Amino acid sequence: MPTCEVVGRVSDGQSLFEAAKRLNPDVIVSDISMPVLSGLEAGKQLIESGCAARIVFLTVHSDTDFVHACLAVGAVGYVLKPRIMSDLLLAIREVLAGRIFISPPFSYQAAP
Repeated sequence: MPTCEVVGRVSDGQSLFEAAKRLNPDVIVSDISMPVLSGLEAGKQLIESGCAARIVFLTVHSDTDFVHACLAVGAVGYVLKPRIMSDLLLAIREVLAGRIFISPPFSYQAAP
């Protein structure tokens, strides 16, 4: 089973953007609500800048509007914090395999 290596930690969205550009990670696990620059805005800027990292949001927000907002900016994973133990590593594996992962009770269906 492959393991994950944490290559950086940040405390705000601006630092996330800068660290991701410098470290070039395969996956970014980010909160939505962060100071300076929200996780959503940082993710959007990363995608627009050509960053190839797959973005997984780890959040307490269990509202479908947040799920849709994250997917709209280009995220491919959405993990609810109460499900961190069961879902986070699974989400990372899924997004590295090119799939989208959304924690239950949400579901994702690709457009036909």
